[in-house]
Amino acid sequence: MQAVILAAGKGTRMKPLTLHVPKPMIRVLGKNLIEHNLTQLPKEVDELVIVVGYFAEQIINHFGDEFEGRKVTYVRQKKQLGTAHALFSCRNILKGKFVVMMADDLYFKDDIEKCINAGDNVILTKKIRGKFRGGKIIVDKENNLVEIREGIHNEKKALVNLGFYILTTNIFSFDMEKIEGSKEYGLPQTIVSMAKFLDVKIVEAKEWNQVTEPSDLKNLKRVLKKRYKKQKLL
Repeated sequence: MQAVILAAGKGTRMKPLTLHVPKPMIRVLGKNLIEHNLTQLPKEVDELVIVVGYFAEQIINHFGDEFEGRKVTYVRQKKQLGTAHALFSCRNILKGKFVVMMADDLYFKDDIEKCINAGDNVILTKKIRGKFRGGKIIVDKENNLVEIREGIHNEKKALVNLGFYILTTNIFSFDMEKIEGSKEYGLPQTIVSMAKFLDVKIVEAKEWNQVTEPSDLKNLKRVLKKRYKKQKLL
């Protein structure tokens, strides 16, 4: 099974840490953010497809053609045209069912395995209370995706998109959808378009850590220490 790691972005909100290094290569507890995600991938994943752009050579030189027994393939996103554009750049090398994940948010093994076992088209979500920025997930009575509303929300309880997906090559039968008011093509928007024809299941995560600003790294370090001790990785 392949896992697509979206790692091409500039990470502008992480400046000054990203002035000379891509955001996914920022190190916490002796590993970069991509490596922390790779430790959580199950054995079913035997190939990594890393989409690179900003400071691409740093990522390529670090991981090489194989990383910890997994074949690594690189796809260069020459223009920053969004997450859908990044994934569609990989269409010629993807097959069957695959994982898609952001390189710089931290996901955890139990949630990843639950997504893989949930079906062919799955979005990982988490319940959020209060004010948040992101994609608010709307589902139907069967817990299938209906809509993703981007923006700033203030809710007693809502589901937010975590940027982790299980997809198949069926996604490439649909046109990329632009983000409203942007020149970029969004993967969430494209998946919503697909959901009009194919069921897209929702899985709720127990754990997730978003890395947006340098101040997030302190909390991330604490969370990773606790998690790795539980998984006996420390």
